[in-house]
Amino acid sequence: MAVAQDRQSQDGFNVIVTSGHPFGSLTARRSLAQARRLGAGTVAIVPFRWQPSPSSAAIGRGSDMTNDELRAAIREARAQGFRVMVKPHVWVPQSWAGAVAPGSDAAWRAWFENYQAALLTIARIAAEEKADALSIGTELKETSQRPEWISIIGALRAVFPRQLTYVAHNVEEAEAVPFWPLLDAIGVTLYPVLGDDRDRVGRLAIMTATASKLDALAERAGKPIIVGEIGLRSAEHAASKPWESAEERPAEADGRLQAEVLADWIKVLRRPSIRGVLVWRWFTDPQAGGPNDTDFTVQNKPAEGVLLCAWSVGCESP
Repeated sequence: MAVAQDRQSQDGFNVIVTSGHPFGSLTARRSLAQARRLGAGTVAIVPFRWQPSPSSAAIGRGSDMTNDELRAAIREARAQGFRVMVKPHVWVPQSWAGAVAPGSDAAWRAWFENYQAALLTIARIAAEEKADALSIGTELKETSQRPEWISIIGALRAVFPRQLTYVAHNVEEAEAVPFWPLLDAIGVTLYPVLGDDRDRVGRLAIMTATASKLDALAERAGKPIIVGEIGLRSAEHAASKPWESAEERPAEADGRLQAEVLADWIKVLRRPSIRGVLVWRWFTDPQAGGPNDTDFTVQNKPAEGVLLCAWSVGCESP
């Protein structure tokens, strides 16, 4: 029973700030309360840091969240009974974090110096506000073989006293990360190709194979797995490219597909090696989503019912 309760407390959402609904506002508070009513036990607060190109060493603050807003986010989430992970992302315009790769050793060193400075600011706030966990990075797959991570983890340990993890990009990066022994948990995002929208048998086979690899990794490393992201757009043909955003491909809305895929993931990922699953994503705008929306948010869509069943009511899925 204790294991089940611990697992439930670590299932939840990545929460993203919506323009006009900053953390600390009444609407953001209402949105968090809605997530709590679905049974979510954890929220990952996502402060963004920005850099102009994958090869740049410059990392700046995004406009999404001030330090005070990060504090307010952690405080409000804890006040509503959530377990809180702070999960910073690097945003690269017209690209993504997985492409970050400075072009020389000097540029790499500069990038890590700048990244460490950005992380330490976030870590101090997370520690002061008693966040439960901190991710040292998300999907920075071209960086994870670099030796600089060792000193970054040491610096963060001196500041943040609770759970440290890193969220790797899919199983392939997670299997190759060399610094898991220095962290408390293995984090991973899961966006493998899932095939045709209606091929549930094939989809379940892919999911099961993925989860089996996570079991093996947890056994080798002696660490629990935190699935930092699962998600799918509520859009036709989204299963073939689960990572694809609404900006990349216009499509007709398909809330049923999103709900079915999330239900399958949640069922497959219920295993002892996996201590929590965080859905991508939930906005601070309580009116976000809806039946005509084709983005990742599950708000005001059929997927909410799937999560209510999984986290709260205990419905039986097929």
